[in-house]
Amino acid sequence: MSVFLFSVAIATAQKKASAKNDRPNIVIINMDDMGYGDPVCYGGGPYQTPQIDALAAHGIRFTNFYSAQAVCTASRSALMTGCYPTRIGISGAIDHNAKFALNPNEETLAELLKNAGYKTGIVGKWHLGHKEPYLPLQNGFDEFLGLPYSNDMWAYDYNGERWKDTSFWRAKYPPLPLIEGNKTIKIISTFDDQDSLTTLYTQRALSFIERNKKQPFFLYLAHSMVHVPLGVSNRFKGKSGAGMFGDVMEEVDWSVGEVVRSLKANGVYENTIIVFTSDNGPWLTFGNHAGNTAGLREGKGTAWDGGLRVPCIISWPGHTSAATINNHLLTNMDILPTMATIAHAAQPVKKIDGVDFSAFLVGEVGSKNDQVHKNKASPHSAHDSQNSSTNKNTTTLKSFNPRDEFAYYYDKNNLKAIRKGYWKLVFAASSQTYGPPATIGADRYPGNWGGVELPMALYNLAIDPGEDRDVKEQYPKIVTELQQIADKYRQALGDGLTNTEGKEVRPAAKLD
Repeated sequence: MSVFLFSVAIATAQKKASAKNDRPNIVIINMDDMGYGDPVCYGGGPYQTPQIDALAAHGIRFTNFYSAQAVCTASRSALMTGCYPTRIGISGAIDHNAKFALNPNEETLAELLKNAGYKTGIVGKWHLGHKEPYLPLQNGFDEFLGLPYSNDMWAYDYNGERWKDTSFWRAKYPPLPLIEGNKTIKIISTFDDQDSLTTLYTQRALSFIERNKKQPFFLYLAHSMVHVPLGVSNRFKGKSGAGMFGDVMEEVDWSVGEVVRSLKANGVYENTIIVFTSDNGPWLTFGNHAGNTAGLREGKGTAWDGGLRVPCIISWPGHTSAATINNHLLTNMDILPTMATIAHAAQPVKKIDGVDFSAFLVGEVGSKNDQVHKNKASPHSAHDSQNSSTNKNTTTLKSFNPRDEFAYYYDKNNLKAIRKGYWKLVFAASSQTYGPPATIGADRYPGNWGGVELPMALYNLAIDPGEDRDVKEQYPKIVTELQQIADKYRQALGDGLTNTEGKEVRPAAKLD
């Protein structure tokens, strides 16, 4: 994006925000294991998600939005810090045995907003450190009610009974704590407890909005659903006609509607940015208790797009153009710099990987209106350069391109693939798979992962989103270009596949 266009967009954002409140409220609803194809507005069903769909109808639905990694802790660290997880030493999905946590030296979105005068609250799943001093209250949040990690990290079998084989690793889990602040207030020990989580989280979210309506606030609602074990209240149980997964989808949709209703009832809806997204794709080994990827390849726990491309909807009344579809490549790392810009908060002191896409949210670019701005500076990318030459040194809305690359990391820090534009180069490596020899379970019980050895392959995601047509032989120059880009990431962030140590990696916190 040109310097001029960027400054115009930000100035507009500031002018529009100051008309009501210099700092808009921010609500991020982060689902757990919700696939790209799970909301009805992304192709889901046969259940209904009218509240989520309404967000899309009043805002922007992003179609190329990615989590930074296809696993819980890593993805959430990216959302909170704006960094690739490997940059900050984070990987996997940590539990009570974790020997690392998010380093308190990293600046979280909550800390940046709190320092800018926001009241900050998290309701739901944290998963970035399971004990003090690594809980939310030590990372910028004023309030916390929720679980320290995933709701399946408990000592119970898939039928709800305690594991009988006490030597099995899952049988050794301690009681699953529901935490308020820094203290355990309840133990989650039954399916009935799981059934209550969505309602409990929603009620606390509504309370937070009510109590903070007279000041700018940041609410991070991190639902435990639709992660297994699925839980749903009696109000929705058996009501969707689409099985338990459908029931859960309709309850979390209700929760979204309740948040919007509360914002309106408390007179702050018009000045609130709502972000709806997911931490990664669906856990497909659970069969009918897992969601869908809308045809994208594989799911959670892989570096295929079914694992990382997730739904993302952003609504900001009076700013985002209604019923807009945005096809630009963006990630959950980009939320931090974007929200910090709009909130007039400081950006992190240390280097991050997120990019600011706030211009998409203020009606200046990516909207239905075909506005044109003079380009008085050098283009942001090759894509912009082509547009500017075509339009005689002007930049159209469509040429704003804040992100053109994405590095697909998985495992501890293996660089599995690289994307530039719509080209994706997959590197030779071992991978988990949901295909043969994997098995798929049903009705709470999982199947088993499979393992495969993958060759290098090149895919054009614009015409092959399912990643099943390797075209590396037809486009050797594209392969070379993407390999060079990958080397840049390897030097900065490392790569376990090539035994490269990154020069810009910062350590996670070490636990005793």
